[in-house]
Amino acid sequence: MSEVRIKIGPKTYPIACGPGEEKQVAKLGALIDEHYAKLGDARAPLEAQNIVFAALFMADELSEARSSASDAHANLAEVQQELQRAKDDAANAEKQAQSRIDEQKEKAGGKKTELREEIETLRKAEERARKDNDKLKAEIAEMQESARHQHDMFGGPAEDAALSEVLVEKLEALAKRAEATASKLEGQAGSH
Repeated sequence: MSEVRIKIGPKTYPIACGPGEEKQVAKLGALIDEHYAKLGDARAPLEAQNIVFAALFMADELSEARSSASDAHANLAEVQQELQRAKDDAANAEKQAQSRIDEQKEKAGGKKTELREEIETLRKAEERARKDNDKLKAEIAEMQESARHQHDMFGGPAEDAALSEVLVEKLEALAKRAEATASKLEGQAGSH
């Protein structure tokens, strides 16, 4: 056991304490002496009463400190609840935003697939139009070739002219169809 001497007002008191507690006991004694000094001229005739008054000052400060700590603890609990609500709101907002992003991605993916299918359909149509065009050109060339070598027994130049007009009309219609298909493909490919 150790002993520390503390001075409170005009008197010094020996206080027993455990080893290593000397500084803390001396610090507390100084605190009591500080409150004792607050009594000033209002000191009571008995020294014990003065120490009780000093202890009352300290008890009042301790009570205020506990009350403040309790208020701070209650405020902290409220702040923690508000913080949790804010975290929950942020998490919900993030989930909603992610959900909207996922919906937009899904819509965009569906539209992309739809556009690819449409482009593929147009490519096939263009390929068919080219094949038809090539076929008609081959037929025309064949007809022209056979007309050159044919010795017409039943007809004359007027029928050849009528046949040529029909062929020209068919060629022009085919060319217009091919141009329309190509324009449509170019327009759709440019807008995607």
